[in-house]
Amino acid sequence: MEKINTKIPKGPLEEKWAHYKATQKLVNPANKRKLDIIVVGTGLAGASAAASLGELGFNVKVFCYQDSPRRAHSIAAQGGINAAKNYTNDGDSVYRLFYDTIKGGDYRSRESNVYRLAEVSGSIIDQCVAQGVPFARDYGGLLENRSFGGAQVSRTFYARGQTGQQLLLGAYGAMMRQINKGTVALYIRMEMLDIVIIDGKARGIVTRNLLTGNIERHFGHAVVLATGGYGRAFFLSTMAMGSNGSAIWQAYKKGAYFANPSFVQIHPTCIPVHGDYQSKLTLMSESLRNDGRIWVPKKKEDAEAIRNRIKSHRDIPESERDYYLERRYPAFGNLVPRDVASRAAKERCDAGYGVGSGLAVYLDFSDAVKRLGIDTIRERYGNLFQMYDKLVDEDPYQNPMMIYPAIHYCMGGLWVDYELMTTIPGLYSIGECNFSDHGANRLGASALMQGLADGYFILPYTIQNYLADDILTPKIPLEHHAFEMAEKSVKEKITKMMQIRGKTSVDTIHRKFGLLLWETAGMERNRQDLEKTIQEFKALKEEFWSDIRIPGNDHELNPELEKAGRVADFIEIGALMVRDALSREESCGGHFRTEYQTEDGEAMRNDNDFMHVAVWECRGPDHEPALHEESLSYENIKIQTRDYKH
Repeated sequence: MEKINTKIPKGPLEEKWAHYKATQKLVNPANKRKLDIIVVGTGLAGASAAASLGELGFNVKVFCYQDSPRRAHSIAAQGGINAAKNYTNDGDSVYRLFYDTIKGGDYRSRESNVYRLAEVSGSIIDQCVAQGVPFARDYGGLLENRSFGGAQVSRTFYARGQTGQQLLLGAYGAMMRQINKGTVALYIRMEMLDIVIIDGKARGIVTRNLLTGNIERHFGHAVVLATGGYGRAFFLSTMAMGSNGSAIWQAYKKGAYFANPSFVQIHPTCIPVHGDYQSKLTLMSESLRNDGRIWVPKKKEDAEAIRNRIKSHRDIPESERDYYLERRYPAFGNLVPRDVASRAAKERCDAGYGVGSGLAVYLDFSDAVKRLGIDTIRERYGNLFQMYDKLVDEDPYQNPMMIYPAIHYCMGGLWVDYELMTTIPGLYSIGECNFSDHGANRLGASALMQGLADGYFILPYTIQNYLADDILTPKIPLEHHAFEMAEKSVKEKITKMMQIRGKTSVDTIHRKFGLLLWETAGMERNRQDLEKTIQEFKALKEEFWSDIRIPGNDHELNPELEKAGRVADFIEIGALMVRDALSREESCGGHFRTEYQTEDGEAMRNDNDFMHVAVWECRGPDHEPALHEESLSYENIKIQTRDYKH
């Protein structure tokens, strides 16, 4: 419990970050050259952090399991990035972005961190423009904005439907500049398999070369994890196939606390599942909800006729269409937050009004095409429409898209303090792999904002506060006993998996586990199913360790071995997710317990008992994890039931 020290600066909220920067410890340029920093992950958070730390003069080693940092999952972010610049003069401000983020997260995020995020958001846009990111511009040449869910202002900067890719190219270019200068060393096709702890501090990592199978040791005065979320635990998700939670799980087992593991985001605009052997899902950007209208037939018989292909959407007159988000939430309409839109879609489909396979609703652009013209829609969303056409073989200019909610993002992650440090001194967690900014639900276009804020504008300050006391620490030899033990542990786990030689493929176990996780800890949860699932997970874990089969060997490129290690961790992460969901006896944001809902089906929070961060501590493989609490308080926001109707 003594490790729950948030290190939040004292003073007024709007002065905390400025005061911190003015009083933090610094490392002078000559001493920075003596210090090594390891960054694991090259998405927006990792690439921006590596570039910034290299620019400052530190020796940076950055690792990714892909063959290029440009393949990081950040490229998949489509719709945009939030910033409180008020370019549209519609009333936005730092405070309003802060307020919307706290409210959108259903009052389960840390006030000080969220305000800092809103405060630095404008600098992110300036940084990216300077890097040449081709943001959309209006007729006068100013940067264009559009709206996203959970906000009544337009604050989202975008590059058509390729915002994540363009921002990543900017961060990648900045990082490659430092690689060329020699301050950053890039290691590709390397997976981090363990963290080395010496005298209670993070001092390095153990990696596996995915091409040769070689196990390698790397020292760092500090280690930064920027490895993304663990949504692939569900098997079907919008995340890249290689996305995994293994790095943060190894940190958890070494003593880093895990916060709010059950807080995962369901995205409402995903292309529906189309078969039993599908390996991943594809997201259609939330930006489409700006001009697209979501509806289902008002009559069940019409929905059934569409499902049986007796009727099409064209046969449903306007008066018989239920624009249910506009009906239920008139103040926000189609731009309600993701958790609200997702549950509403599920409710309509469960009630028998779904189209397609029955698990889909329409996202219709016919009104927008009439109002704005097809050229304007093509200019705003053309590549997204093209992508939908290629995947579904249906022209979305002529027919409404079909969408359904899917697993997309993790609000939970490693617990970090105000400095983004975990409970292991010297181990930092940035971007999606920490818990700090989004509470129980992330607003759209805020993931890119957090990743770049952490990497460009927060970590470069806070990490110096730690390293200033480390300038006399010499580089620890890789022959140190702690490195030897970490490498031994990694090799033993690999050998154990390779020697099982069972009959079941890794994907078979993952698919079975992921479906069970989705059914019991996905869009809806309840005590009975969660308790039952804990026992079923134990059986699946036993099946994994007794019957998986991994072809090939561990001294070569072996994708099945990679998957096996990640799925082994997913099973354990899933068990903690279910345990966390069971312990939180309320509904908030994306965490919806069916026992706790209002008469009209909205989430019912319990602020008296659960206004806290659930912080889990690993106590070893033979003991149950311990639950701690970080109390949340709001001095600058009025706590109230979320209302998107008025």
